[in-house]
Amino acid sequence: MKTFKMLSFDLIKDDEELNFPLIDGIVINQENSYKSWILEIFISKEHIASFQELQTSGEVFDANVVISFPENEPAPFSVVVSEIKEIGEKVSVLMKGKVKQVRIKYAEQLLKKLLEKDLPKEELLKRFEKGLRERPRLKG
Repeated sequence: MKTFKMLSFDLIKDDEELNFPLIDGIVINQENSYKSWILEIFISKEHIASFQELQTSGEVFDANVVISFPENEPAPFSVVVSEIKEIGEKVSVLMKGKVKQVRIKYAEQLLKKLLEKDLPKEELLKRFEKGLRERPRLKG
């Protein structure tokens, strides 16, 4: 197994990314034949309802997770809420799932989208640099 520090967690719902500010987070690659991963987030109790609803429904949902270093591109996961534990005014949410797909580097995806817009060179460069800084979600 390999363990990684989770720096950010965005739940994707109805094609929208909902960020949950982390107190702490961890990602574990179980390195098994199922290629399964465990994600645990430690967040403020105010966000518990969102995860209780997902746990009750058993819904598989997508999440984008930044691991180890802030400049890393978000890793796309498909997960289900396995367990929720209240710890004082905080909550631990345990999720299990898989990495969605082999990721194409964010810069390559961004550049491809911008090239499709047939922008002048200066505008293309400006939007590319801004996109790398702000990392907006790229829709297929």
